Amino acid sequence: MKKLVIIPTYKEKENIQLIIDAVINLQKDYHILIIDDASPDGTAAIVKDLQSTRGEILHLIERSGKLGLGTAYITGFKWGLERGYDYMFEMDADFSHDPQDLNRLHEACVNGADVAIGSRYVKGGAFKNWPLTRKIISLTGSLYSRLLTFMPVKDPTAGFVCYTSKVLREMNLDAIKFVGYAFQIEMKFAAWHLGYTLKEVPIVFQDRELGASKMSKGIIKEAALGVLSLQLDYLSGKFMKRIRKSA
Repeated sequence: MKKLVIIPTYKEKENIQLIIDAVINLQKDYHILIIDDASPDGTAAIVKDLQSTRGEILHLIERSGKLGLGTAYITGFKWGLERGYDYMFEMDADFSHDPQDLNRLHEACVNGADVAIGSRYVKGGAFKNWPLTRKIISLTGSLYSRLLTFMPVKDPTAGFVCYTSKVLREMNLDAIKFVGYAFQIEMKFAAWHLGYTLKEVPIVFQDRELGASKMSKGIIKEAALGVLSLQLDYLSGKFMKRIRKSA
């Protein structure tokens, strides 16, 4: 059961070695794929140096510019499918997602889930060191997404996720439109409407201690408008036509 942890990076020099070693130290045979968007701070160079001592479990894709979170994950999913990985994880580089919880997400998929979601809004989920304004934005986005999409997911914008390869194989990954929070919603929306089982696993989400947040007004706007367009596309029949991979 090959497992790939996909970590997009942009200016994460303070965190990158720490997060890589935290995953490796789990000793659970996770492979790591860093997808770096031309970080000007040398993040990719640090990863290259680490590859000489971390063996064949550490991989790097360098991209030509800041192309967005969603496209980074799509690139990682395709890379993982080509190489036969059974489980693929989305995880942030800044320790807002606890690497220890990778095991719990994997266990949920082994026990029947097709998509396991690290959730802040189910029983046992929580925030740590998050400012009130960020909590309000996150909670509002979650409620808004749930009301418009009817998805049975309490944390649709969650970015700590394990996908089984069968979900990603059936999905037309090139048809995923969004790159920020809306990407996270669109992926779950697609998996749910393709008939797969989504399970939420409680996590404690912690604000980063090192580096700068990538949150922006553009990302929030994309999420707000994107959720509405997703539901309209679904109701018109367009969404399922584009999201299901042709036989």
